[in-house]
Amino acid sequence: MNIKKRNPALVIIFSIITLGIYLIYWFVQTKEEMKSLGANIPSAWFIIVPIGNIYLLYRYCDGFSEYVKKDKLGVVWFLAFVTVFPVLPVIIQVELNKLATA
Repeated sequence: MNIKKRNPALVIIFSIITLGIYLIYWFVQTKEEMKSLGANIPSAWFIIVPIGNIYLLYRYCDGFSEYVKKDKLGVVWFLAFVTVFPVLPVIIQVELNKLATA
């Protein structure tokens, strides 16, 4: 398990400074970390496909729910990601940090 510990506040700060470019980088990196845990998340190239990006985000949230939180509430995490977006990257990074130290 190769999960990198990151500062959750810096995820948001760097995303603002880089106008969202860091957030895409962070998303791809954490997607790969969740895939190393066993999550079935499609290629990050789906980010540029209009309907594919929604599917990618759903599978990302589902993988987070199943392999990181272990709560089987992927749809709830997806809806939370869509509605309270700035909060979710912080929550996801905090949970990944718990696995990085374990």
